[in-house]
Amino acid sequence: MVDVSGKIPQLRIARATGKILLNEKTISLIRENTMKKGDVLGVARIAGIQAAKQTATLIPLCHPLIIDKIDVQIELSDDAAIVTSKVVCTGRTGVEMEALTAVNIALLTIYDMCKAVDKSMKINEITLIEKVKKDV
Repeated sequence: MVDVSGKIPQLRIARATGKILLNEKTISLIRENTMKKGDVLGVARIAGIQAAKQTATLIPLCHPLIIDKIDVQIELSDDAAIVTSKVVCTGRTGVEMEALTAVNIALLTIYDMCKAVDKSMKINEITLIEKVKKDV
């Protein structure tokens, strides 16, 4: 791991996004909350939050961080679910990996919960959209 012991703790914020393309029937089942495995968006949101908290155990050289806030939002469009995450901490290193991990795992959870009814799903456009550090 990189030595961050000499850095001054700062407010760190990272936001990430990604989407999963879904067919019309799948979007309908998600909206109606009638997917066989349950509440797709609710489960995916919690999975994303849990994943952000586990980033250091998933990615070998990531620092374990004390995270102050994790927010995962999922919106449905006509052909996709768009996941956006925001992670906040006060620390010596950024939280972009946590934000990206939250998005990826939320998307994979949607995939898992919908795979029985939608064979055409595609996960794409995963990106970091903001990285901020401010003195505290």
